[in-house]
Amino acid sequence: MAKPTSTTVKKSTPVAPSPLMVRLDEQSKAYLSEAAQLRHISVSDYVRTITVSQARREVEAARSQTISLTPDEQLAFWTALSAPPKLTKRQKKLGAIMRGEQ
Repeated sequence: MAKPTSTTVKKSTPVAPSPLMVRLDEQSKAYLSEAAQLRHISVSDYVRTITVSQARREVEAARSQTISLTPDEQLAFWTALSAPPKLTKRQKKLGAIMRGEQ
């Protein structure tokens, strides 16, 4: 008869928090405080919640080679791509040579 197998569960040891200090101007600090108050959490919890989730999204996007743009960035990118290129004098001269005009 086979012996019953026992499974051992490893208890994970808690990792000590690592402090992060950030210098902010007064207006930025006021926005963070107000945003934290709106969620009824501390400023530290708010910063941790927002920055860690944003960092996770950026890392995952980089790993999948996906570019994430805000709506304003998307518009600027599209505008830049759809604008006709401005050729330099040397590019215009090269074009004329290739067309046999010179």
